[in-house]
Amino acid sequence: MLQSTPSPAPWTGKPIVLIGLMGVGKSTVGRRLAERLHVPFVDADIEIEAAAGMPIAEIFDRFGEAYFRDGERRVIARLIDDQPKVIATGGGAFVNAETRALILAEALTIWLDASIDVLTDRVRRRDTRPLLRGRDPHQALAELAAVRNPIYAEAPIHITSQHSPHDAAVTAILKAIGR
Repeated sequence: MLQSTPSPAPWTGKPIVLIGLMGVGKSTVGRRLAERLHVPFVDADIEIEAAAGMPIAEIFDRFGEAYFRDGERRVIARLIDDQPKVIATGGGAFVNAETRALILAEALTIWLDASIDVLTDRVRRRDTRPLLRGRDPHQALAELAAVRNPIYAEAPIHITSQHSPHDAAVTAILKAIGR
């Protein structure tokens, strides 16, 4: 089952920023969406790692989450440059008030959402997520969702999928933005 909220207006070509919890498919959906729109795709996490010269897990371990979030905010500000593109963000990026204000003002924000069960199934495939280390993924994701979902709800477009292929989310986004 896939649901979406209608866009407040058709897409005008400004950057599209995908937000949502880890494991929802922001990078995979973002790549496919960018292909369909014939625009570049950028993964903010990859850009952060390139700027820092180290993996995100190492940034968290060496410097802490606050340091990471500050760097994340600066990288996202650089990526949102009025050029048409699709940007996948990390799950916590939109929680930062400065980052959220920038994204909402300068980009079309789309919240990708899925049930905690779907997310848990997806994140168990990789153990590279710092906020899940040493924790039960289902419980950790439920706690993150309780805090973050009300913030993600500020996005003008909300795409919800349950056990759907990523291409279904891409199609729902295209419909929501009038494409």
